[in-house]
Amino acid sequence: MAGAASPYSGVWKPYRPYLKRTNIVQLSVVALLCSASYFLGIWQHGGGSTSTVLTAVSCEKNTSAGGAGAVTLDFTIQHGAAAEEPTAVRKFPACDIKYSEYTPCEDRDRSLRFDRDRLIYRERHCPEKGELLKCLIPAPPGYRNPFPWPASRETAWFANVPHKELTVEKAVQNWIRVYGDKFRFPGGGTMFPNGADAYIDDIDRLIPLRDGSIRTAVDTGCGFLIINDSYQYTAKKSTPLFPVELQVASWGAYLLSRNVIAMSFAPRDSHEAQVQFALERGIPAMIGVLASIRLPYPSRAFDMAHCSRCLIPWHLYGGQYLMEIDRILRPGGYWILSGPPINWKKHWRGWNRTQRDLSSEQSAIEAVANSLCWKKLAENGDIAIWQKPINHLACKFMNSSLFCQSNNPDTAWYSPSSPLIHQNQFSLIQFTELKAVDYNRHTKMETCITPLPEVANMDEIAGGEIKKWPERLTAVPPRIATRSLPGLTPEMFLQDSEIWRKRVGYYKSLINQLGQKGGYRNLLDMNACFGGFAAALIDNPLWVMNTVPTIANRNTLGVIYQRGLIGTYQDWCQAMSTYPRTYDLIHGYSVFTLYKDKCEMEDILLEMDRILRPKGTVILRDDIDMLVKIKDIADGMRWKSQIIDHENGPLEREKILLAVKTYWTAPGPNQEY
Repeated sequence: MAGAASPYSGVWKPYRPYLKRTNIVQLSVVALLCSASYFLGIWQHGGGSTSTVLTAVSCEKNTSAGGAGAVTLDFTIQHGAAAEEPTAVRKFPACDIKYSEYTPCEDRDRSLRFDRDRLIYRERHCPEKGELLKCLIPAPPGYRNPFPWPASRETAWFANVPHKELTVEKAVQNWIRVYGDKFRFPGGGTMFPNGADAYIDDIDRLIPLRDGSIRTAVDTGCGFLIINDSYQYTAKKSTPLFPVELQVASWGAYLLSRNVIAMSFAPRDSHEAQVQFALERGIPAMIGVLASIRLPYPSRAFDMAHCSRCLIPWHLYGGQYLMEIDRILRPGGYWILSGPPINWKKHWRGWNRTQRDLSSEQSAIEAVANSLCWKKLAENGDIAIWQKPINHLACKFMNSSLFCQSNNPDTAWYSPSSPLIHQNQFSLIQFTELKAVDYNRHTKMETCITPLPEVANMDEIAGGEIKKWPERLTAVPPRIATRSLPGLTPEMFLQDSEIWRKRVGYYKSLINQLGQKGGYRNLLDMNACFGGFAAALIDNPLWVMNTVPTIANRNTLGVIYQRGLIGTYQDWCQAMSTYPRTYDLIHGYSVFTLYKDKCEMEDILLEMDRILRPKGTVILRDDIDMLVKIKDIADGMRWKSQIIDHENGPLEREKILLAVKTYWTAPGPNQEY
């Protein structure tokens, strides 16, 4: 076989002379240049770099290191979801027009199954899995984009909230009018006939509203109501009927010019769309009621609480309702009451109540306030103001038996069973996985005083002093500075703030409307953590509802309020307590990874579609495989979507899905979908 030709000899023969002629020095130079280029690339993108790459701080993570940027990429499985066989996109149908204002957890038909005592039937009662709608909630015929802020404060399109009931019933209150195809909101009300601005000025003469010490407020709207033809009665059947005040959010609307942001809530009742009107005007509001369970806010959240003719029976049930307000008021916070029974000597005839009845009610309210160790600062005309103490040292000495002995003061949702921790294989974020949740075990209000954190002396503010606005937005919140949230450090908070400034800047480069004045007004953050997304947008004329998922390992909603922002607890396996078409933009960070295997992805997306306005925007950040699955569903929901690279570049597993809800409405008369 010595003389036989190799099958490859014809291929290699032409290159043999070249190899013999090649200078070994030239090869060495080329090899050195290639090696230098390789190591330069490593230095620029990795270990040799002197620059710092910030990584995400997760509220579900138990270590101080940050998110996906620290994870080694595995490109062998990175696009596994995309590599699957393509499936036909499922097209979700439109719901019937009767669902145009559907609120799943406050559905009036379902509520009638529950106890009417203490308005329990007005609380959240969500549909079972088999009752969930698998269709898209339609906007009413003729729906138009709301007016930009601040024009929206006084004006809304009639077609968007087509209800004239309140314009007739509240005509004498100067609260709402219809002019052609528009609603007008002059800013009046029974308790402020000269307008909300003048009423707020009266409050400003009694407590400081402009020095930054008051930033967050809660307006209890119409809490404990059993409404029938615009009249109400309390649980005591002997109480005479008297008119109901329904000016939800007018107070909050005019506080915004004083850098005070108010969370308004009221129940869904026979008065159509009072909360919906507030949201249509660009004012923070949600459906809620003071009945038997805690409000969905943490303890020590608000600087000020307000009730203007809300007619909540503060003196009944051992003072539970006032004790719940005390729980959510920060140390040194204020409670403002106007309307019955305040100034009853002047108004008792108009209220159609006896002097004895009103005097007895006010005395009972005063007694509850005294038991809470509140100090009455003023009663001037129709307005009375009390202040909560800055600590409970003296109060515990006088009323030690009245303090709650158990229960987390920040708990304000359903009661979960023991948690099970598991780790996400890509982001290395730890989540709390609930073995079981008993949705009948709400966190009930208690007839006791929620204790404040311990202090060393009478002058110390319980839980730490909060800086004035706007410094409090960027300062380390006391809940973190005092290490009351295990595993969270001031350094992590500051790093998180820097990350979100960078991320929001990137969002603005992708979405021109986000950087424009009047582009968006009502925003939602589905997994807010420290509120960094909202804080980075603070200079824009908008507000953000920061939600903290109830299954998150860390309860950071108190941190969000200490920054001077607002929010609520939320379980995204259920519907939110708001009307359809509430938000202009919805932002979600790792929401679908957090809720993986908890509930159906399509149910969360359908709820997002319900509360998103036509032409509204969605920004979702998550693992690429998760976003591919989301996009498959979103494309069948009349959304236009695309997946964008992370701000740090294409090598990050975490990507961004941008989507826009297309404009469509229910058909008008003689039209079809």
